[in-house]
Amino acid sequence: MVSVMLVEEQSIFRCGLRAILASIDGFDLIGEAVCGSELIELLRQRMPDIVIIGMPDICDIDLIARIHSQYPVLPILVLSMLGKRQIALGVIKAGAHGYITRNAEIAEMILALRKVARGGKYVAQEIAECMLFDHDMDSDDGPYGALTDRERTVLDQLVIGRNSNEIAHTLFISNKTVSTHKMNLLEKMHLKNTAELVRYAVQHGLLA
Repeated sequence: MVSVMLVEEQSIFRCGLRAILASIDGFDLIGEAVCGSELIELLRQRMPDIVIIGMPDICDIDLIARIHSQYPVLPILVLSMLGKRQIALGVIKAGAHGYITRNAEIAEMILALRKVARGGKYVAQEIAECMLFDHDMDSDDGPYGALTDRERTVLDQLVIGRNSNEIAHTLFISNKTVSTHKMNLLEKMHLKNTAELVRYAVQHGLLA
């Protein structure tokens, strides 16, 4: 029996995932959480065979990285509403073993779950194709490609409207560190202010 822990903040979606897991032979849901801190506490109490992370927000990449650093062999399957290839790349780099979108068919979720639980990797087909063939402005040839993972995360936070205090709280860093990242973003992307950063990100589709 493969034991599963799930973190998903949306109650309806969490209930749906619970029902899907109950219908799959050989899988047992042993814990549910509504946020990252609850999941971390559950993992301290009992170690599952796989973790499913419902990822409605880019900041959840930091949760993935934290879990991977503490439990490097624990398989992580991400269900994301963000369908851009650079987000998928960031998630995989942070330590996830699988990445599908939240509008995936149930059959694909089961396929991804089984493959990741066996120690394999799985990326949704449409995202995998983009990784191979898409060479738009989010590639390493553009200014965005010069950013570090943390700088990209700060940029993503700015795009969704968070201020410096909120970013610092979300990413567990100081306001001074946030300001440093913002200055580095402006310099690397040759822009003048936060408004131009946000405009650039929106124009080039850097978030789904």
